[in-house]
This record gives sequence, C-alpha cells and structure tokens, in this order.
Amino acid sequence: MRPSWIEVDLDAVTHNVATIARVVAPSTVCAVVKADGYGHGDVPVARASVSGGARWLAVALVEEAVRLRDAGVEAPILLLSEGSPTEAPEVVSRSVVPTVYRPPFVEAVAVAAAGAGRAPYPVHLKVDTGMHRVGASPEDVPALARTIVSDPRLELAGVWTHFAVAEEDMEYTKRQAVALERVREALAGAGIRVGVFHAANTAGALEYPEARLDMVRVGLGIYGLRPAPHVGADLDLHPAMRVVSRVAMVRSLPEGARPSYGRRRPMPRAGVVATVPIGYADGVSRRLSEVGATVLIDGRRHPYAGTVTMDQVVVDVGEHPVAVGEEVVLLGAQGTDEITADEWAEWLGTINYEIVCDFGPRLPRRHLGGR
Repeated sequence: MRPSWIEVDLDAVTHNVATIARVVAPSTVCAVVKADGYGHGDVPVARASVSGGARWLAVALVEEAVRLRDAGVEAPILLLSEGSPTEAPEVVSRSVVPTVYRPPFVEAVAVAAAGAGRAPYPVHLKVDTGMHRVGASPEDVPALARTIVSDPRLELAGVWTHFAVAEEDMEYTKRQAVALERVREALAGAGIRVGVFHAANTAGALEYPEARLDMVRVGLGIYGLRPAPHVGADLDLHPAMRVVSRVAMVRSLPEGARPSYGRRRPMPRAGVVATVPIGYADGVSRRLSEVGATVLIDGRRHPYAGTVTMDQVVVDVGEHPVAVGEEVVLLGAQGTDEITADEWAEWLGTINYEIVCDFGPRLPRRHLGGR
C-alpha cells in the first residue's frame, strides 16, 4: 500500500474535550464533528469526544448524522443547518435534533414526527444575530417560536445563534450576545419556554464566559487547534493530527538542477533530493513549494525542492543522509520539532480550519489511542 497516511491521536481529542469541559462548566459541551471531524474522522472523534465529557455532537449535513448513527453513536446529535423538507423523515427516524428557521422545514419535521409516532419532537431554533448566513431574524423569532410551541407535534428544545468574529472583535460579539438575550427576554415575556440557549463556538466558549449559557459548541478546540493564537492560550490543548509519509526514492543532483514540473527552482548547491509519495491530490497544496514550506525528516526541517505534483513531492535534504523508507512528517511533530497547522495556514494565506479539512480521502486515517 502507498506509504502515506494521517495519524489521529484520539487520546488528544479526549484530553482536549475534557480540558475545555472543565473550563466551561457548568455549561454542556457539544463537540462539532462535521466535515468528517474536520478531516480527523467523524466516528472515532465523536466517540473520543463523548469519552472526554461531550454531552452532544453536532454536524452540518443529514448524511453526516446518518453515518454516526450507522456506526452506533448514540449521543444526541444537533443538525446545525436546516435540511431539505424531504430529509425530515430521515432526521426523525435517526433521532437527530434539527435546527429550524423557516416555516416549511418546521412543518416538514412536524409531519415526519407525527408519522413516526415521535411527537412531540425536539427542534432548536436558530437566530441570525449578525452572522447573516442562515437563521431567523430576531423580529421573526417570536412568531416562529409560537408556531412551534403551539404544535403538539413539536417541542422547542433550544434557541441558538452563531458568533461571526468571536476570535477578533469583542464589541461585535457582545452585540450578538445582547441580541440573543433580547430574544430570550421576548420569548420569556410571551410565556414561551425554551429548553436550552447556546451561542458560543470555540472562541466564544474560551474568551467570553458570559456567552457560555447552557451549552457551548466546540469545533476547532477539540482537535487541539485555536481560531487565533490568544484564544485559550493558557489551556493545554494537544493537536490531534499528523500527516505522514515515507521516502520513496533518493538521488543526488548537481548544483543548478531543476527537479519536478516546471523546473521552477534550481538546486542552490549539489545535494540529495528525496521523493515522497504524497501530493496535491491528497491536500498538499502546490503553493507550499513556492512559499518556503518545509517537511520534517529525522527531526530536521527540509525545504521542497520543486513543484508539488499530484502524487509526489521532492524534498531537498542537502547533505543530510536519508534512506528509502524513512518517515517524513508534513504536518505534526517529529523529534523535538513540529510543523503546525498554523504554520501551513501562514504559508498558504488561509486558516488552520481549511488546512486540516483539505486532506483528501486518499490518505487513510490511522486512529491511535481511544477506548
């Protein structure tokens, strides 16, 4: 088999969830495992998160929830966005708690619940307090909430919002929190009871104690990453992902030789290059070879020697002795050094979320630890 893979430390996930759970208590932790657990593997991460104290899980798509249920995951699952009305029967049959914010989907869930004999069925109503992506406008929430609580087929189990800039704009985040509080007051004034309120993502949970409410939805943090360096800077979070390959070929090249497609970079001196069987089809961006990125071999950093190709990269190891089969770490720790997702994000002008989510399905996930 091709010697390239992703290692996921499930003990790190469990540790991260437990660490965050202690900080946010008595708020409940909802572990966000959408997008295949941010590239880490949704089912193993879900189980590790529950082991760490997560009481809820959250996904973006109905099929993500189905995959968890098919794997035997029994924890409550929150669907973060409305599905299609045609998906409502699947949502109900799989005991997934849907987010709602438009009447057609509310009605579809009610019909599905009644048809399955599951009434009253819990839903969470999402409020758009400033993200302006999805959700009901604050002025529309009371009417939609009344529709839900007056329908014997439904239960208003939660109301929530999502912070847009919790890692960087305190004032805007506070305005969003105030907007949700006003919704809470309006519902209470109308005699509408709600199960739980929640607003905070990782940054909100760690930087705004007043926004923790009844539950926090933690995504990036459970994978040992931070949305900004200052977020939870005093917390001992452990990155869970390593991207690993092995040297497939070693050859000596003269000064000025230009390896790989485009012949873009001349060898600055005579030396050795190592070919590594991983490429942009796996999520290793071509731009890495243009921006001074490095890999780790034998605990030392070595630069890319030429353009990243679809299936392979070439690394300039200089005069350092390297053997076929030797471990190459593209992301993660080796020896006393570590190449972080934040470094990749800086190299590529993006965010660490995108880095870990971009590694493709050709790379098998090897899950280490866990119970």
